[in-house]
Amino acid sequence: MMSENTRLPFVQLFTDGACSGNPGPGGWGCILRHPASGKEKEFSGGEALTTNNRMELQAVIEGLKQLSRRSQVEIVTDSTYVAKGCTEWLVGWKRNNWRRKDGRQWVPIANEEHWKQLDQLLSQHAIRFTVVRGHSGHPENERCDQLAVAAAALVKST
Repeated sequence: MMSENTRLPFVQLFTDGACSGNPGPGGWGCILRHPASGKEKEFSGGEALTTNNRMELQAVIEGLKQLSRRSQVEIVTDSTYVAKGCTEWLVGWKRNNWRRKDGRQWVPIANEEHWKQLDQLLSQHAIRFTVVRGHSGHPENERCDQLAVAAAALVKST
């Protein structure tokens, strides 16, 4: 018997974020690929004052927002922050009202609004993460980096 996930369309989402200064002007880039049809689209954007982690999150958010129906999604990122956040930390953050322990006290998690939006988008799909090493010659990761750096430069110059 086929599981529901094996009947879903399969897409790959390659993502990267960049920041000139941290915080500073930042950008995100992503590539959405549908291997069965060979179709591929690129997206990017930026913010005048942001952080690298926020841009890494935004790249995944923006890529997932492009999907119009439930899919199997392989998210390929160089951000262990994003991958571990989604696969390990998110459950505890939600259980603890979007807080984490800092010593003996509870503190709000960083980038809470981004994480809440990402949580909602992740729940709509069957997701798996592949973490690649950044700036190591991975073609799609390098292209996403180019998109992110270009988007950051655009917001920096305005």
